[in-house]
Amino acid sequence: MRKILYLEPVGGIAGDMFLAAVVDLGVSPDAIAQALSGLKVPGWKLAVSRAVRHAISGTHLDVVLDEREAHPHRAYSDIQRLIEAADTLSEKAKARALAVFRAIGEAEAKVHGVSINDIHFHEVGAVDSIVDICGAAVVLELLGDPEVHAAPPPLGSGTIRVAHGSMPIPVPATLELLRDVPVRFEGVGELTTPTGAALLKVLTRIGHPPDFIVERVGYGVGTKDFKDRPNVLRASLGRAEDKAEGLWVLEANLDDSTPQLLGYLVERLLAVGALDSWVTPVVMKKGRPGHLLSVMVEGGKREAVMDVVLRESTTLGVRFHRVERQALERDWVEVETPWGRVRVKRGLRGGEVLNAHPEFEDCRRVAEAAGVPIKQVMTAAMAALAKA
Repeated sequence: MRKILYLEPVGGIAGDMFLAAVVDLGVSPDAIAQALSGLKVPGWKLAVSRAVRHAISGTHLDVVLDEREAHPHRAYSDIQRLIEAADTLSEKAKARALAVFRAIGEAEAKVHGVSINDIHFHEVGAVDSIVDICGAAVVLELLGDPEVHAAPPPLGSGTIRVAHGSMPIPVPATLELLRDVPVRFEGVGELTTPTGAALLKVLTRIGHPPDFIVERVGYGVGTKDFKDRPNVLRASLGRAEDKAEGLWVLEANLDDSTPQLLGYLVERLLAVGALDSWVTPVVMKKGRPGHLLSVMVEGGKREAVMDVVLRESTTLGVRFHRVERQALERDWVEVETPWGRVRVKRGLRGGEVLNAHPEFEDCRRVAEAAGVPIKQVMTAAMAALAKA
């Protein structure tokens, strides 16, 4: 069963807020510290406390250093060696952490017009940022490697002083990291840091929330207290909805299919388990006549049906959406006609028969054997049902 972690950067996101939110979900700070103990960086520890922002209670986390760093500026290659040498990190965690640092390095290199090899991390190269990023890679494993999604982050506004001097908010590296993904230009102050932006870009899918069942909720509380919003990162952990549940309608527009192909396609779709399939004439772009192929299928057979549509039709893609249906209860009864027995399918609700239809194939078999019109057999079947 797929696990889902959905992040809502209500007050933005920073590395410490991500770790705090996961701790609030129930991950042990000691387990995080143990997994990071192989990092050869100066002494540090995780300080975890409770905090409240705008009446929302959550976990606040600080990376507390035993002593001030002597050389806080590190090149990407230095950080790469640190992470690769950490024998307590799994290969997957190392790969995730390195991907985050590389994303930051490439963004910084783009902003400053230099090679990534010439980039020296300042704030992000400090011990607390290394712990935040490596910790983020670790906690995903501790959560069971969920599929991570995130809402578009608010970026903030104003200016901030960094190692390079005064910078606009969002700082150039943050905006570069979040190119090509949805963001929100709102809020005052720095709401999304470069580390937070990199975590979102590398580890999550930013956009609409997935369909999932929430089982746990955690709040990571940031240090600042904003006036216009609670400075929290909400993390919801749950499981994906079973795609075998419910009904789905699959659709494809076809403008180059022959009647023979469409007839064969409908037969194939019903053969692999579609509940129904139909073709509707439509007018497509440029005034071209075409056909809309529609299929109704139970979730457990959706992929098999979709495969038939893609393989057997000329479409380049398939749309699908969940639908709801109110279905009558169904049963079969046999009735006697002057030419033989046929089955009748009945639709019931609360025990009351609302609809009934003679089984066509039975009627055809009896009609052909007796040499009478099929409509007479169908009429006789309904009359026999009424007398039953």
